[in-house]
Amino acid sequence: MQTEKKNTPQDAIRVENLTLAYGSYVVMRNLNFSVRRGEVFVIMGGSGCGKSTLLRNLIGLREPAEGKIFYGDKEFTSASREEKDEMLRGFGVMYQGGALWSSMTLSENVALPITEFTNLDQRDVAELVNLKLALVGLRGFGEFYPSEISGGMRKRAGLARAIALDPKILFFDEPSAGLDPISSYRLDQLILQMRDSLGATVVVVTHELSSIFSIADRAIFLDAKTKTQTAVGAPKDLLESPDENVRIFLNRGVDPLSKG
Repeated sequence: MQTEKKNTPQDAIRVENLTLAYGSYVVMRNLNFSVRRGEVFVIMGGSGCGKSTLLRNLIGLREPAEGKIFYGDKEFTSASREEKDEMLRGFGVMYQGGALWSSMTLSENVALPITEFTNLDQRDVAELVNLKLALVGLRGFGEFYPSEISGGMRKRAGLARAIALDPKILFFDEPSAGLDPISSYRLDQLILQMRDSLGATVVVVTHELSSIFSIADRAIFLDAKTKTQTAVGAPKDLLESPDENVRIFLNRGVDPLSKG
């Protein structure tokens, strides 16, 4: 198993000895890794390995069975409700499918976190919403409902909502799921643009190889068989990982070290 050292001032997130479980059923155990400030960090692995469960633990939707999560020098897992809420305001989350409210227009969806967490007046909110929609290529679509636009556009609208409050950390859960290759590529490029324009740290859950190699600075591999992490590093470096399952996963089912 490959783990990482203690955190440094460059770390935005640090995970220590994390165990993920549903009741007595353990999904993942002994997770130890850090996410550096400003990088794109991918959580990868096969279906059912616990990628989305790890994400839900990172953003506070589930409590870990054991272990600690730190944001900077603040421990998230033991924080009070008020302290957690303060940290959560620095997060932006894009869920699978965009998770937009179907009864609201795109503008209303993006405006929701702004009106909830700021004291901006209606005019300033509208200006900020238009800016966020323009940043993701949806200028002029504010009055459309989610059912009236394509899947790729819904993903971008979900991204606009995720960046509404200029978060320090962006989380994406399978952002390319259900998209054609061209739409997936465009979304990957948009994620990189948002990282650069916001100066944000990005955590992405995905099993899509094209996205992993296009956007990830580093990645962690969750192994469903051993129920722990078996590799952490740059995806290109992990192509020759000593772990066979990592090599097979990253080489589209062909283990290059088994040839010949």
